[in-house]
Amino acid sequence: MKKFSIILPVKNGGEYVKECVNSILSQTLNDFNLHVLDNCSSDGTLQWIQSLNDERIIIHPSSIPLSIEENWGRIVSIPKNEFITLIGHDDILKPGYLKVMNDLINNFPDATLYQTHFSYIDSKGKIIRNCKPMKEKESGPAFLQSVLQNKIDIVGTGFMMRSKDYDSLGGIPLYPNLLFADFTLWLNLAAKNYKATAAIEGFYFRLHQSTTSISSDVKYQLAFEKFIYFLETLKLKDAACQKVIVENADMFILHYCKSLSHRILRTPKEKREGLSVNSILQKCKEYTSLLTSNKNFNPVSNFTILLARMLDSNAVTRNLFLLFKKIYSKPVLK
Repeated sequence: MKKFSIILPVKNGGEYVKECVNSILSQTLNDFNLHVLDNCSSDGTLQWIQSLNDERIIIHPSSIPLSIEENWGRIVSIPKNEFITLIGHDDILKPGYLKVMNDLINNFPDATLYQTHFSYIDSKGKIIRNCKPMKEKESGPAFLQSVLQNKIDIVGTGFMMRSKDYDSLGGIPLYPNLLFADFTLWLNLAAKNYKATAAIEGFYFRLHQSTTSISSDVKYQLAFEKFIYFLETLKLKDAACQKVIVENADMFILHYCKSLSHRILRTPKEKREGLSVNSILQKCKEYTSLLTSNKNFNPVSNFTILLARMLDSNAVTRNLFLLFKKIYSKPVLK
């Protein structure tokens, strides 16, 4: 039996999945299986992977088309080795990724979550930037604080955990389009003991038009709300986490209030399903009241949020902004 399972859920991976799979099969440490959860690909992805005829690859085809939540939900039910890592089909492992993780596990055998540093790349594979520095060892509450203060970069690829821990949590939570689901999973795993991180960069995470950017505003807002309720549960059951949440959740909510309000502003009114910048601001005030003791939370103290609300306040300015965005594609509100 191998030590590691690398799990790749995919639907129509195109050329990216070839680069991803080749990076996995090129690992310097060969103690792994690659589990491919193919979701009825129609672009030749499944046939290409089958043509590799590599004994390390185990394919789990779906007989019917699944949602992204359903396909990733299958991870719990497949046989896995002792340790697992999940990877997006457009991300790339460096050749030494598994070797780095194996050394990290040997150095921190009682950790319940493992990670390496990484770099962001664009759609063509060009490096955009390195991830923010991470501490070598963080307790569950300390990791939570780093997340809420936006001091680290959280992505779905690269984390490693024990299969038994993953399964005991029921796998990745089925948030809409899995938005914020990885946040919840990693925090739950770190809470079991602590997170250990290697200083070496182990993979590339691709930034382009992702599930996050193409998800509907409603799904994004609902997923964020589910994460808020997760934080509320964590606050109620753990005293150390409660302190961290009460002191830092307003900072986290303000960050995503800005993101959500800007998303709404860039969406034509007929596609918003009833959302507005003002309704998002009201929701964020409710979330802050739920999680913190901050009675003075005022998102419009942030100039770009205030500007978004002003532009969204009437049809003329809203439509002028959308027209401007068609002409000028670079970010305006930051």
